[in-house]
Amino acid sequence: MANHKSAIKRIRQAETHRLRNRYFARTMRNAIRQLRSMTDKTEADQKLPTVLSLIDKNAKRSIIHKNKAGNLKSKLTKHINKLA
Repeated sequence: MANHKSAIKRIRQAETHRLRNRYFARTMRNAIRQLRSMTDKTEADQKLPTVLSLIDKNAKRSIIHKNKAGNLKSKLTKHINKLA
């Protein structure tokens, strides 16, 4: 157990940040899953900017790496363009 006041505070902060990061990551993954399961191109085109925005926000918050964000955005865009 932590003995210093600052260490106790860091433990509290780390737990809060962990839960918040988990929420943002889960929300992004669910949005990506929904987008990949879409078969209608027009509907997917409308949803794409929202999902890309979520990915960018998570990269900015360092929840995911910026290269992973780029890879996800690229793959999703390719997937949407292949829909007929």
